[in-house]
Amino acid sequence: MGLVAAGQGAVAADAPAAAVSPADAMNIARKNACMGCHAVDRKLVGPSFQQIAEKYKGDAKAPARLEAKVRDGGSGVWGMLPMPSHRSMDSGDIRTVVAWILAGSPSK
Repeated sequence: MGLVAAGQGAVAADAPAAAVSPADAMNIARKNACMGCHAVDRKLVGPSFQQIAEKYKGDAKAPARLEAKVRDGGSGVWGMLPMPSHRSMDSGDIRTVVAWILAGSPSK
């Protein structure tokens, strides 16, 4: 799965996605406080991004499900501690970060 450019509108499933560097995706995650609760390779308050990628590996519905989870928040998947909603986060930024996470959160 390729990473989608930040701020880009919805892309058809068969349309080529513009690549975003892992550094850009990580910067978006930092800018939106994702790194306060998540780390790439270890559990903090929430699961690591790599744990998330492993849990949803092969799940075609994972991108939409995780985009909604980031936007709306929720609890119960990884424990009782709730994930806050990020309703002010740009939808393109959400897609970029989710794609990067599901790709295994590569650093390069």
